[in-house]
Amino acid sequence: VRPPGVLPLCCRPPAWDRAARPPPSPPQPPGLPLAPCRSFSNNKIQVELDESSGVATMKFKSPPVNSLSLEFLTEFSISLEKLENDRACRGVILTSALPKIFSSGLDITEMCGKSMEHYAEFWRAVQELWLRLYGSNMVTVAAVNGSSPAGGCLVALSCDYRIMAENPKFSIGLNEAQLGIVAPFWFKDTFVNVVGHRTAERSLQLGSLHPAPEAHRLGLVDELVPEEKLMEKAAAVMAQWLALPDHARQLTKTMMRKAVLDRLVAHREEDIKNFITFISKESIQKSLRMYMEMLKKKKT
Repeated sequence: VRPPGVLPLCCRPPAWDRAARPPPSPPQPPGLPLAPCRSFSNNKIQVELDESSGVATMKFKSPPVNSLSLEFLTEFSISLEKLENDRACRGVILTSALPKIFSSGLDITEMCGKSMEHYAEFWRAVQELWLRLYGSNMVTVAAVNGSSPAGGCLVALSCDYRIMAENPKFSIGLNEAQLGIVAPFWFKDTFVNVVGHRTAERSLQLGSLHPAPEAHRLGLVDELVPEEKLMEKAAAVMAQWLALPDHARQLTKTMMRKAVLDRLVAHREEDIKNFITFISKESIQKSLRMYMEMLKKKKT
């Protein structure tokens, strides 16, 4: 799930050993050409880096619902690593190129009727995405422009700041319990760190999906804005965070998140084995098959 030569997060130097990113380039005088906006895309994700601001935008474009398939997870980690290693980039805004959906979460087809080897590869890719995003040195802002259940919610939770479109039809939450599966400990830890223990406990047990206004009230998202102003607000928030010295912000982020990250790194192989054992149970496979049939009926 990593490009050749790229080390996993657990093997990379800690934030305080890495050089602070350079400050953004000053505005260019009138008459001079604007700083270039570099872009690179793959099958699932479109990435654009504005070198004048040091801010990249990653747009999910995996129809119909931006499911976190093995291919999507791999491309996400590669894209994030490229930006992390680009000294021109200091922050990234995550959003969706598809209407009404941020990400529907983990691709159920990757967890149903596959081999043990496939389950291991898939789950390692899920871990890798979270380790890279939650532990990123960059400022990360989620511009949630649609519904974001389960793994999609985890992506948003892993960012430094979450802005959601002010639409009561959009919802967000870790709803794994509704599918008969259990959110792993590092999903839970990330959720607790954002909303607190009691809210997380109730929400996880019920598999709740919170409409945008409720998500804001619970602190699951930091702000609600009209959908047409979402990216404008995300850029403004990013500018506010990037106004701080990088090294101070990065060290503080590492201090706040290191224990949670280290816990998965220390138990990564055990977590993969637990996932394989759990997902391979016939009762779980039956629940997933029933859920996929329900989705098919909805489509028809």
